[in-house]
Amino acid sequence: MGVIENGYVRYGERISEVGEMREYVPEEEDEVIDVEGKYVIPGFIDVHSHGGYGYDSMDASPEEIDRMVHLMAAREGITSYFCTTMTQTYDNIERAMVNIRKAAEKNPVIQGIHLEGPFISVNYKGAQDPSYIKTPDEKALAHWNELSGNRIRIVTYAPEEASEEFENWCLANRIVPSAGHSNATYDELCASRARHVTHLYNAQKGLNHREPGVTGYGLLTDGVNAELICDGIHIRPQMIALAYRVKGCGGIELITDSMRAKGMPEGKSELGGQTVYVKNGTARLEDGTIAGSVLTYINAFRNIMKFTGASLEDAVRMSSGNQAREFGLTQKGEIRTGRDADFVILDEEYELKGTISMGEIVKE
Repeated sequence: MGVIENGYVRYGERISEVGEMREYVPEEEDEVIDVEGKYVIPGFIDVHSHGGYGYDSMDASPEEIDRMVHLMAAREGITSYFCTTMTQTYDNIERAMVNIRKAAEKNPVIQGIHLEGPFISVNYKGAQDPSYIKTPDEKALAHWNELSGNRIRIVTYAPEEASEEFENWCLANRIVPSAGHSNATYDELCASRARHVTHLYNAQKGLNHREPGVTGYGLLTDGVNAELICDGIHIRPQMIALAYRVKGCGGIELITDSMRAKGMPEGKSELGGQTVYVKNGTARLEDGTIAGSVLTYINAFRNIMKFTGASLEDAVRMSSGNQAREFGLTQKGEIRTGRDADFVILDEEYELKGTISMGEIVKE
C-alpha cells in the first residue's frame, strides 16, 4: 500500500495504469472522471453482514440478494461482500446456500459466505436462536459448502465444542475458522486452530485478569485477525482504541454485522426468526440483547479514524487490505495495475461521493 498525492488511474473492468498526474498521457478514447480535491481508495470489503435495506441473506431470493448487495455498493462503498448466515434449521441454511450461490453467479460483489453458527456455544448465543445450536460437524459444513458452490470462506464456531477434524477440514478447504459466540478459555484457544475472532468483545468470553478469554486471544495472538463493529454501540470507543493500540491496523477488519433493518425506518424488524426492535440506531431483541447492527460501512470507516486517531491509510488497511490478504482476494484490496477496478470516492470529510465496482459507476 502507498499514497499518491496527485495521481490518476486508468481502468476498464481492471486497472491498467496507476501513476502520478505528471506522467498521465491522454488517449483519444479516455472518459475522464475529475476527482480533484477528493480521495480515491480501494472499495470496502465487508466479511460479516447479514443484510440490509429490508433483505436478509437467510431468506432472500437470489434477486433480492442481488438488489441488497447493489444498494450496499451504491450507498456504502462495499465492493466485495460475504453474505452472512445465522443459526437456523439445516433446511433454512441449505436454502440460503443455494440462493446465495445463484446471486453470486450473477453479482461479482458477492465474494463469499460467512457461516455464523449453528456451531456455537449456548453460553454466548447473543442474538442467535439457541434451539438450533449444534456441535461443529464437518459433514454438514461440507454439504453446505457444496450447495454454495464452495463459497464458504469463514465459519464462526465455538472452538471448545469442536474436534480437531472439524478445524482441519476447514483449513484444508480454505475456510477460515473464526472463534465467536464462544466460551473458550485462552488455553483452549491456543490449542485450537482458530485464526480469526468474530466481532471482537461481543458474544464471547471476555478479558479478565486471570482469564484472557476469547477477547484476549484475539488481541494478543499474532496472525489472528479480529473483527470490529465500529458503531460506538456494540463497543465503547475507548475499547476500540485499545484494540487498535494492541493489534495495530494490520490485525483488525472492520465489519458492519448489519441486519435487514439497516437503511429502513426504525421500529419492528426481524433477525434469524426473532423479533428485533430498532430505536435510536440500536437493534435489540425483546429481552434487550443487542441484535446485529444498522451500521453502514462508510460510517464504520469514518468511526475507526474518529475513535482511534488512525490515519486514512491505516483505515484503508482495516477496510479492504487486511480482508483481501486473509481471504486470498488477490484481485481486491489495492489500487494496483491488474487488480479489479473497485474504488470508493470520498470528499475531504470522508463522505461517500461515488462507488466504482469492476470499472462501472454504481447507481441505485
